[in-house]
Amino acid sequence: MMNNLFNDSEMTLSEHFEELRQRVLFSIIFFVVITTLNFCYIEPIVGFLQLPANGIKFLQLAPGEYFFSTMKISFYLGLVLSSPFFVYQILVFITPGLTQRERLVIVPLIISSIVLFLFGLSFCYFVLIPAALTFLISYGSDLVQPLWSFEQYFDFILVLLISTGIVFQIPVVQVVLSILNLSSSVKMLSIWRYILVFSTVIGAVLTPSTDPVTQLAMSCAALFLYFVGIVFMYIVEKYFLKIEYQ
Repeated sequence: MMNNLFNDSEMTLSEHFEELRQRVLFSIIFFVVITTLNFCYIEPIVGFLQLPANGIKFLQLAPGEYFFSTMKISFYLGLVLSSPFFVYQILVFITPGLTQRERLVIVPLIISSIVLFLFGLSFCYFVLIPAALTFLISYGSDLVQPLWSFEQYFDFILVLLISTGIVFQIPVVQVVLSILNLSSSVKMLSIWRYILVFSTVIGAVLTPSTDPVTQLAMSCAALFLYFVGIVFMYIVEKYFLKIEYQ
């Protein structure tokens, strides 16, 4: 695998296009296979996603609601599970055209992006979703009986998962800004007060529910990732861009 990743053999323009076509085709086939397998084993997947809503009875409020919801779940899960293969195909295609110095940053940056996205999904499933559901279920439980639409519940889960995965890309965006010389760790650190307010806005906008628990957790995660990104920016500036700090 590593030999393929750092293959420096010269290729003609037509060979590059042919390689790109093959890698896109392989990625599409891999995605279709994974999505199909997800749909074939959708019952345990649905059961796993229902675990945070323990004790809630789900209803199918329209014909085909469960079917179309499971197709949607299979599609998005297929994207997530296929992403490591997509990243590998991208790396194999672009690395021959990069210098050794560029590889030291670009390759780890792409890999870090997918790892952070997966960490975001885990944080959402184990922290944000239980916190949101606990608040929403307990609030007014003495007056109303929670009977939820199957489709609306999974739309809520999917939106929250994707939003959290995007928020976890903050350090990657910061490092890219540093490499492009559009910002620096010093500048980022100097505006932390504004970021504190901005992270609150992110928590309010990206969370599909209006409960304060989920918004606060999302805001804290965004603020923490911002400071982690500053650390990574400093490392890149110090050891890759060779910026000297007085």
